[in-house]
Amino acid sequence: MTARVLVVDDVLPNVKLLEARLSAEYFDVLTAMNGPEALAICAQGLCDIVLLDVMMPGMDGFEVCTRLKADPATAHIPVVMVTALDQPAARVRGLDAGADDFLTKPVDEIALLARVRSLARLKVVLDELRARADTASTLGVPNASLSTMSDNGTGGRVLVVDDRTGSSERIKGALSKDYQVEVEADPQEALFRAAEGAYDLFVISLGLKDYDGLRLCSQLRSLERTRNLPILMIADVEDRTRILRGLDMGVNDYLLRPVDRNELLARVRTQMRRKRYADALRENVQASIEMAIVDALTGLNNRRYLENHLGGLVDQSVTRRRPVSMMILDIDHFKKVNDTYGHDAGDDVLRQVAQRLRRTVRQADLICRLGGEEFVVVMPDTGIEIATKVAERVRQSVETSLFSIEEGRRSIPVTISVGLAQSDRDRNPDALYKRADRALYRSKNEGRNRVSADAA
Repeated sequence: MTARVLVVDDVLPNVKLLEARLSAEYFDVLTAMNGPEALAICAQGLCDIVLLDVMMPGMDGFEVCTRLKADPATAHIPVVMVTALDQPAARVRGLDAGADDFLTKPVDEIALLARVRSLARLKVVLDELRARADTASTLGVPNASLSTMSDNGTGGRVLVVDDRTGSSERIKGALSKDYQVEVEADPQEALFRAAEGAYDLFVISLGLKDYDGLRLCSQLRSLERTRNLPILMIADVEDRTRILRGLDMGVNDYLLRPVDRNELLARVRTQMRRKRYADALRENVQASIEMAIVDALTGLNNRRYLENHLGGLVDQSVTRRRPVSMMILDIDHFKKVNDTYGHDAGDDVLRQVAQRLRRTVRQADLICRLGGEEFVVVMPDTGIEIATKVAERVRQSVETSLFSIEEGRRSIPVTISVGLAQSDRDRNPDALYKRADRALYRSKNEGRNRVSADAA
């Protein structure tokens, strides 16, 4: 996994050393000698990861990191601080500023490359989500990720997997003020709980007795439900090789024993903020998908969705030698409703017709609003006789109860006309639609408020 890495340090030999190490692994390396220069490069979107020296004149690394994370245009860029400071207080200060990790000088080359590769994979995922979210914003979807910029990283459910009672209780004690923390000593049971529970973070000990903690991390990454959830490893100093393997398989972060309480809190907050940012981006993408296939007024699928799926349903019916029927319904004299009571009343009627449709047909049936006052219901495994009975129930559900408009101040009668057709054997969805539409017009021509079936 390659990436564009920005090395920021005011000491030229340090810059050249890191540049040589990263270039040898085929990373594209950019360099900056001070904070303002680094901020300018990041603002132009020229880098994927920042390796940031802490001790620089003028603007130190803490301030640079704080500014990067405060700017929506650069907040997603991973930052690794490189420093001679090896005290927990310095790490906590950097993590609170938004840094993703700390590397201590002299830098361990293997640890450096493992962390850069891990963050490069994360950046690729975030960039893809950001690109899709930007597309969604052009469709009118509000950018929910912006609201996560001020998130303090507290709140949420944490599952601690550790069979050392003293260790797990210390972790739980450190986190319980800000998080809902659960402890599980059995790794197999932890996997079941993770798959079934709505957790936001896993804290996993690599020192589990008779079980490889990395195996549990791997299993969590393989499950669809837990694949994107952050994992924080708790390891001993001698676990260096296993830590690097964990980072390679997608574990988000690690902490060495003895666990510093403040550093634990800082790393958990960082992972929580990152998760919520990614979740917000995914919500934007999902919202854009729904806008493309869902009718905003009624919540039903729209014409585009019908066009994309009708052919498959017809093909399936022919292959399985099972019938599929289509119902097209139209609200009678809908224009009169709009002209008499206003378009808000017309919208009320459309929403209530959609609600009655949902209550009357099966969950397996495909309900769509074509546009205007016209709706379609596609009924798999349903012949014309059964479809006629369903259509009659739909018609009665509309006719027998008045429709509430003007925020409940008035009620009006509404009826519908319905046309039905059953698929033939030529796999032609357009023919099915045209025959149902023809039956609908017969219902209208014969006085409305009735069901007509096309005789194929």
